[in-house]
Amino acid sequence: MSHSLISVTEAKALLAQLPVTPHTVAKPLATTAGCILAEDLFAPVDIPAFNQSSMDGYAFAFTDYTTHNTLEIVAKIPAGSSTPFTLQPGQAARVFTGAPIPAGADTVVMQEVTQEQNGQLSYHQPALKQGDNFRHAGSDISKGQLALPKGTRITPATIGFLAGMGFHQVTVYSQPVVTLLVTGDELQTPGQPLAWGQVYEASSVMIQALLAEMGISVTVHHVADDLTATTAALAAALQPSDIVLLTGGVSVGEFDYVVRAAENCGVQQLFHRVLQRPGKPLYAGVKEGKAILGLPGNPSSVLTCFYQYVWPLLRRYTGHNDQLQKIQAPLAATHNKPHPLTHFLKGIYANGKVTILTAQESYRMRSFAVANCLVELPAEARTFSENEITDLYLLPHYG
Repeated sequence: MSHSLISVTEAKALLAQLPVTPHTVAKPLATTAGCILAEDLFAPVDIPAFNQSSMDGYAFAFTDYTTHNTLEIVAKIPAGSSTPFTLQPGQAARVFTGAPIPAGADTVVMQEVTQEQNGQLSYHQPALKQGDNFRHAGSDISKGQLALPKGTRITPATIGFLAGMGFHQVTVYSQPVVTLLVTGDELQTPGQPLAWGQVYEASSVMIQALLAEMGISVTVHHVADDLTATTAALAAALQPSDIVLLTGGVSVGEFDYVVRAAENCGVQQLFHRVLQRPGKPLYAGVKEGKAILGLPGNPSSVLTCFYQYVWPLLRRYTGHNDQLQKIQAPLAATHNKPHPLTHFLKGIYANGKVTILTAQESYRMRSFAVANCLVELPAEARTFSENEITDLYLLPHYG
């Protein structure tokens, strides 16, 4: 089993080549905000479905407006009226916002510039034009026209648009099934007292929160530092899951069992160890189309690797095809990095510049708690000058 390191670019390319077949599900329209459409949707009706008044007023033929001093009011048509009506020359109908406009009418005048007396309508609006305040049937969308293409992200406005055409459910990409295996005998559950040598386990709750932001639920299991236990847990997790995540146990130490357990389960290794910091021990494999990603144990490394590798893979399962938003900005101060590895550093992007924070060690989460971006410093260079342009990734809750 090779332990040769690969570059960040190579690691991302290998994951991007994984065949992903998103699942689809028909869901009630009101529950689909944030989902991605898995089908083209075509308008089943004209919208509006009939010629419609855009305000309270009077409908008539514009030629009558130009040739008559008054018009005979012969009908009152409220919104929701289902009785067809036709105007004859010289006639007008009282209409209300959203009401159907009778046949024979092509213009609506607002009620504020009219007078009604003894069933006769008089008006004074010199600027009135033919077609004013008149919504033509199909003017928003015509029956059979493409309403939204496959791949559209559904928003509240999208839901309103679809509901207005009569859709009550749509087919969207469903969320992947994710299992998280947490390794590490030194880990203690938050809320319990710490014994000597223990640390509180933070990665699982952090990953659950990350996935919840993406609308994905996760099943979490804690696994003892034991090869047999890790192998059994991974084998069981692979059965129902699209993606299995593991934290800890991915290095090459005596008590690191994830890579060996994956080999025991017949997982094809894509890579193990990446030329980056933090997260150098990162592992990725695949079995029968299911992805397995072994993240390092330190929470900061977990979070960095999640954003760079896990987040875009999960997005593909939900019909997206994107990375974190990547931009360029000048450094606020000079920075030196000690290792010839790609560095992902916690930073704050503000006022057009990016500040690299202190406390970058992989066990330290304090700086990550206030960061809004990850600064990527390439492996080759060691010194980065003030105002030097750098790449940075805006974190999802800030980008």
